[in-house]
Amino acid sequence: MTANAGPATTRPSYKRIATEEAFATPEMLDLYRQGLKDRTIDDPGFDSLWGFYLNSPSDRARGIIERLQWLDERRIGDMDASGVDVHVLSLTSPGVQVFDAPTAVALARSSNDQLAAAVAKHPTRFAGLAAIAPQSPPEAAKELERGVRQLGLKGAILNSHTLGLYLDDPKTWEIFAAAEALDVPIYLHPNSPSRGLIKPLLERGLDGAIYGFGVETGMHMLGIITSGAFDRFPKLRFVVGHLGEALPFWMFRLDYMHRATVNSKRYAVMKPLKRQVSDYLKENVYITNSGIAWAPAIQFCQQVLGMDRVLYAMDYPYQFVPEEVTELERNSSLPEADLRKFYQLNAERVFAL
Repeated sequence: MTANAGPATTRPSYKRIATEEAFATPEMLDLYRQGLKDRTIDDPGFDSLWGFYLNSPSDRARGIIERLQWLDERRIGDMDASGVDVHVLSLTSPGVQVFDAPTAVALARSSNDQLAAAVAKHPTRFAGLAAIAPQSPPEAAKELERGVRQLGLKGAILNSHTLGLYLDDPKTWEIFAAAEALDVPIYLHPNSPSRGLIKPLLERGLDGAIYGFGVETGMHMLGIITSGAFDRFPKLRFVVGHLGEALPFWMFRLDYMHRATVNSKRYAVMKPLKRQVSDYLKENVYITNSGIAWAPAIQFCQQVLGMDRVLYAMDYPYQFVPEEVTELERNSSLPEADLRKFYQLNAERVFAL
């Protein structure tokens, strides 16, 4: 296949695997509605995000809520219309991470069972990532092991912070140990900015996917790196969407300023690392282009991270554009071998598909 792809009905010689594709269970959405109604979920980002999607009469909100719950032929019909062969499914943000620990643990287990059933019914079209509850790191580690070993799921989905708890806190690192031992990746997906971060973004209408998600999750991934987590768990693998939440574009400055900050001893929390920040991005982190169907930016990331580190994702149903795949191929200057890596081979390797 050349860069001049045909319409979505024209299939290339490789599979197209989309790796950040969201779903929701009716049970979870009902708990969200209840949390909004009785104010038991105390998080301004949750109020902003899900207060809109569950209450807005707009076609966008209603269509997304409907499609999130499709784990059947209706989703497959959308995939076929897009020319996408496989969805790697994950519980939509914030998933179980806004509840008390017992509720979150039970909901993660139930959601994973439902996901595994959908994958079993459509094994050539769906794969899945396990939802886990960082509210209880031991239970999260246990559920990840069950999800991988018993249910056949391919890693973990973590929707960034958990009511302000970030994964650079070592008390969560039992999760990292489990993922490393199982040799599965953790997909770090955006959440609305946490309480301490959201105010100026929310005041400007920038707290969501337009900007706030990237700010919050890029900071989170960078914080995991600078915490020394990858020195402690050198085989741990993360996947980050939206072209790495902009971190690849900052690599030169991140290396320089991290080195300068450590040398200055300005912050007690900023310790020396065994490698440069960019090394961890190149060796422990994979990125997807979810939500950024823009060939120049994708190809920049492939250039600086390596052709084996960048995977395709659509971000369904939040950005469901059926013509996206073939338009992206048409605008790409990559040879077929590199398109095969981007759409198929990298995902198969990272998620053991």
